[in-house]
Amino acid sequence: MNQLSGHFTIRRLLKYCAAPVAMMVFTSIYGVVDGFFVSNWAGQTAFASVNLIMPALMILSGLGFMFGTGGTALAARTLGEGKEKLASEYFSMVTWTAAIAGLVLGIIGCIFAPDIARMLGADSSMMADCVTYARVILVFNATYMVQNLFQSFLSAAGRPGLGFVITVAAGLTNMVLDWLFVAVFHWGVAGAAMATSIGTVIGSVWPMVWFMKSSHTPLRLVPVRFSVRPILQSCLNGLSELMSNISSSLVAILFNFQLMRYAGQQGVAAYGVVMYLSFFFVAVFFGYTVGASPVISYHFGAGDRKELHSLFCKSLVITITAGLVMMGAAETLAEPLSSLFVGYDAGLEAMTIHAMRIFATCIAFAGFNIFTSALFTALNNGVISAAVAFLRSLVFQASCVIILPQFFAVAGIWWSMTAAEVLAMIVNLVILAKEQKRYGY
Repeated sequence: MNQLSGHFTIRRLLKYCAAPVAMMVFTSIYGVVDGFFVSNWAGQTAFASVNLIMPALMILSGLGFMFGTGGTALAARTLGEGKEKLASEYFSMVTWTAAIAGLVLGIIGCIFAPDIARMLGADSSMMADCVTYARVILVFNATYMVQNLFQSFLSAAGRPGLGFVITVAAGLTNMVLDWLFVAVFHWGVAGAAMATSIGTVIGSVWPMVWFMKSSHTPLRLVPVRFSVRPILQSCLNGLSELMSNISSSLVAILFNFQLMRYAGQQGVAAYGVVMYLSFFFVAVFFGYTVGASPVISYHFGAGDRKELHSLFCKSLVITITAGLVMMGAAETLAEPLSSLFVGYDAGLEAMTIHAMRIFATCIAFAGFNIFTSALFTALNNGVISAAVAFLRSLVFQASCVIILPQFFAVAGIWWSMTAAEVLAMIVNLVILAKEQKRYGY
């Protein structure tokens, strides 16, 4: 029996999504390890430099999420319609397109890395580190994108556990090499970037070989004639993920500008810690959507509205409960985690703890908003999904980070994330109510 079919109890749904959640959490952890080594062995300026250039790099590599989530929605729906061969063709087209796009964008990014760093506000002390880190990462941009893509497709293929194993292998490689390159060899940001990039090679090549060779998957990488229509449809389906990624990166750039204005380089460093730690908590929600979205797409394609409604209700309970639990965890862990990263500077540590405790409040609302966007991607409605993501991650967040500091200074910057999530939740409730009859969730 296809692992996406049949009735999903909460237990079965959590079991199916456990591996994608663990996969995304582990991915976020080895991102955090990067920050830990750079901050403690390369220093505050190097750490601030990495965080200043990182949003631009995320925009380029984030295209992999667009191809992955959008292509997965199309392939899973096609599997639900009983067209396994066609689903594999769609999967193959999307994969090869993403790899080529990643290579081209990586080359362009390497050429313009100094201009990008300058545009983001890097000063003379940060410029060299920004450019070095960017160029090493961008050489491997294709593997970044393909790794992101396969995280979604392994769930659609009914093998989320394999996705977790691959992510652990890539992550452990990154962690060990971070220690070796940064702490032992003292290669600074270049070492951290190389460690991360080698990890993505494992995370992309292993699943690629598996999809080519394995006979135990409904999705295979096969020779295929390219067709524009499924590529465009996948891009449209995944537009919300791309929009969310681009918007988050643009907002991060805006945060850095505001923090440089109100708190200087120290504020950028504190924000870097908050973002690293936020990746961990938000990864739980993204992991859940990676696991649940193919299931929703499959039952949507099969026309099973009863199961679709059941999946929707269970997902709301899971994401809201998880949000409240993780908000409490973030509040509790703010002090020890901040100390781990920036304990060498008392002033920076105090600022980071304060920022982390304010940020924790937004986690309670983030899960619901992330799931709403993913739901419409799974239902193959990229327009609504993109609109939801655009409002949440760009319009509301950008507006709040511009307006609130004028009244509350640095505190307004930290509170802007929570204010944006609340506004997004209100809009999402209206959209969900309006579209319920149409989709039957």
